Amino acid sequence: MDVHGRDLRYFTAVAEELSFTRAAEKLFVSQPALSKQIRMLEKQLGAELFQRDRRTVRLTAVGQALLPHAREVLSAWHTAQTAVEEAKSAGRCDLVIGMSTSPGRGLLPALRARLLSRHPDVRPVLRQVNWADPSAGLADGSSDVAFVWLPLPDGDRYQHAAVAREPRLVALPDGHPLAARAAADPEGKVDFTDLLDEPFLALPPQAGPLRDYWLALDARDGREPRIGAVVASAEETHEAVASGQGVALLAAGNAPLVARDEVVAVPVRGVSPSRLAVAARKDDVRPLVLAYLAAAREVGAAAVS
Repeated sequence: MDVHGRDLRYFTAVAEELSFTRAAEKLFVSQPALSKQIRMLEKQLGAELFQRDRRTVRLTAVGQALLPHAREVLSAWHTAQTAVEEAKSAGRCDLVIGMSTSPGRGLLPALRARLLSRHPDVRPVLRQVNWADPSAGLADGSSDVAFVWLPLPDGDRYQHAAVAREPRLVALPDGHPLAARAAADPEGKVDFTDLLDEPFLALPPQAGPLRDYWLALDARDGREPRIGAVVASAEETHEAVASGQGVALLAAGNAPLVARDEVVAVPVRGVSPSRLAVAARKDDVRPLVLAYLAAAREVGAAAVS
C-alpha cells in the first residue's frame, strides 16, 4: 500500500475541520476533488474514515486510529523539508563583488565562469561603491571581494591579484590645444610635463593614495597640482571635462566611459601604467573568496605579463 503525503494532509484537514467544505477551502482545492481523494484513501485502507450525512462529518474508529499517526508523519515530513532547504541554502552562498565602475574588459563573465565551475551554487552579487571608498567596500566589510585600482590605502590589510595593466590616458575637452598636439605627435601622445599647468579633476580626499595616483603626484617633481573639481563617478568626470573644469587621467580600458561626445582621450608619455586588481581582506580565507582570487590570477596572468 502506497499512501502519499497529500492523502494524509487531506485526511487530517477533514478530520480537524469535520467539514469537507471548510477543509477544501483550507487546502485551496475543490470540494469534489477532496472528496474523491478521501474515497481513494479509504479504498486503499479498506475501511471508511468518516461517517457522513447531510449535516455532519464524524471520524470512524479507523479514522480516529489513523489521525495521530497521520499527524506524526506530516510533522516528520515538514521537519525533513526544513532540513533539506537549510542544507540547500547553506550551499547557495552569495559573494558580494564591489566595484567603483564596471570593470569591463570581459573580466566579469570570465571570472564568473571560472568561479561557477568550482562552486556552482554560489551567487555573485555586484555592488556599486562610490569613488570616495578606494577599497570598494572591503574596508567596512560590505564587499567580500572587489575590483580596485592600485595602490590601495592600508595595502597590508589586503591580498590582491592584478587583472589588467594599462597605459594612462588624459581626458581633454574636444578642441583642446593638447589634443591637436597629440595628433601631430609621431606616437600620438602628449608629455605629462605639458599637463602640469592644467587644472586636474581629483577623486574625493577620502580616496587617499589613489587620489594622489590619479593626479600623478609621483611625476610632478614636487609641484602641487591645480584642482579644478572633485569627481566621484565616470559621469561626473565626463561632464566636468566637457565643461572645461579640468582634465583627468584615466586607464585606457575606462576611456569609453569618459571619452565621448565633447571629450577625447589621448595617451600620456611620462606616467606609469595603471593597475586594476581583484582584492580581498588578507584575513579572509573563506573558500569562495579564495576561489575568486584564484580565478582572477588565472584571468590576469596573460593580461599583466
